[in-house]
Amino acid sequence: MKPGGSSGRLHALRFESQRFRLLTIVVGCFLISLTFLLSSRPDATVFSTLNPRESLEDARMPAMKMLHRSSSAGLTRDFHVDILPQQGDRDTHAHLQQSVDQTAEKTEWVKDTVIIQEVAGERSEEAEEAAERVAADSGDEAAPAVVADEDNAVKTTATVATTARPDQPLVEEKKKQQLPVKLQDAGEPARTPEQTVTSHSVDRRPLCDFSDFRTDICDFSGDVRMAANTSEFVVVVDPAAVASHKVRPYPRKGDATCMGRVTEITVRATGDAAGAPRCTRAHGVPAVAFSIGGYTGNIFHDFSDVIVPLYNTVQRYRGGVQLVMANVASWWLVKYDKLLRELSRHAPIDLAKAGAAGEVHCFPHAVVSLRAHRELIIERERSLDGLATPDFTRFLRRALSLPRDAPTRLGDGTGRRPRLLVISRGRTRLLLNLDAVVRAAEEVGFEVVVNESDVGNSIEQVGKLINSCDALLGVHGAGLTNMMFLPPGATMVQVVPWGGLQWIARMDYGEPAAAMGLNYIQYEIAVAESSLKDKYPAGDEIFTNPTGLHKRGFAFMKQTLMDGQDITIDVTRFRPVLQQALHNLAAK
Repeated sequence: MKPGGSSGRLHALRFESQRFRLLTIVVGCFLISLTFLLSSRPDATVFSTLNPRESLEDARMPAMKMLHRSSSAGLTRDFHVDILPQQGDRDTHAHLQQSVDQTAEKTEWVKDTVIIQEVAGERSEEAEEAAERVAADSGDEAAPAVVADEDNAVKTTATVATTARPDQPLVEEKKKQQLPVKLQDAGEPARTPEQTVTSHSVDRRPLCDFSDFRTDICDFSGDVRMAANTSEFVVVVDPAAVASHKVRPYPRKGDATCMGRVTEITVRATGDAAGAPRCTRAHGVPAVAFSIGGYTGNIFHDFSDVIVPLYNTVQRYRGGVQLVMANVASWWLVKYDKLLRELSRHAPIDLAKAGAAGEVHCFPHAVVSLRAHRELIIERERSLDGLATPDFTRFLRRALSLPRDAPTRLGDGTGRRPRLLVISRGRTRLLLNLDAVVRAAEEVGFEVVVNESDVGNSIEQVGKLINSCDALLGVHGAGLTNMMFLPPGATMVQVVPWGGLQWIARMDYGEPAAAMGLNYIQYEIAVAESSLKDKYPAGDEIFTNPTGLHKRGFAFMKQTLMDGQDITIDVTRFRPVLQQALHNLAAK
């Protein structure tokens, strides 16, 4: 063999080896590129072995969003954007959509928790129009479709959802706020719509919470039926979760006198759907049941026991909630009509009237009783939605169209004198030298208005009068509840009668005033300013150890120390209090 031939073959082998390495690099780059493509596009249908519907479900999942739309009236509705093509993938989506439309399956459209079933192949403009009608109407109008079911079971989910049009721009999705939808147990943060499960899963939380010192509260989801004639809420659940509780839905737990005026409501879970009450009317919104019995009729209790806790409980629904009331008094509904309309778009259900008519109302969710914190106070750390007392006072000003959210300031250039409202009591704890107090306030620099709060007064009129003032003065009593209409930064002065009542005065009005953003001054009268000095000898225990009398109970305290004395203020001693109230309004 010639040396030249051996050299040629070696050269050829080296050339082939280079070509092989180059081919290996090319193939490797292709495989790496393909791997990167597949890993960055988990929704890609390349090499998919799934059927067309599964491919579509995979493709649309990254595009699921929650939109929140708010109208000018402040009403809101949540939209579940279910099928949106990703950018650059419209052709694939169209092909998959066509494949799904050819299947013989049924599609469920969920709107305000009412199920509307659409036969496959008929998914068209009619279906979209039907879905829009359900979203626009209340859950009541959709009731016949549910009641027509053979066993009257309500098919619902825990969220408010719908399917939006594919042409809805994705950019707008990111601008929408997300609202909590599902109530949670105390201490558990509220879920957003994206976190809420839309299946018919069983809610396995305890039906009721009895741990709060003010109120027992029940909160449950699913197939909920309210049998009004027996004052009973029944939820159909897994047979293993059967339970029954009795609740008086009013936040004066432990007060036997008060709670004796409150209708008892039974809350029970059953696994027997056929034996549960049959629906006569279905609602697509949650229910919140409570009593307006108890101590209502007194403005302090109207707000501390009902309206403030009601706001804390239902504000999350943005009007999409059905109020169910026990122990209804028509005058109470008339007086607070504007506030109730702001809290719910639906006329309230009178439990007694519904019971007399044999009605069974069905809901996807129910809360029995109200979430109450301290007197006239919402504690942000305890509120499921992070609400606080200033949120409630803003709600009041908005609902009653009260214009002022700041007081008149001294030296603001307007030349106006700050306005002081003095609440005059008509029967007990009278301010006997009212005229002298008014003159002293005017001498200090106030414009003074005197008003006697009355239970029959229109809440709008009272609110507008109080909101026009910069300071409020009154003896301890329910009339001081009107401070909630004052603009933030105003001053409230409470005159505390004799008898060791400082603690209750501060609890009922002092702490709430501070929580509302008001300046608070507490004036505690001396024995010489109380009419008790004319009823009891100087060495009586009522003067030497008044707090020792508290052990005789609140009834004794109210009769003797509150309703049993009138007040004559020492104007000289009181003048610095008026000066401090005026100083609080100095320009800042």
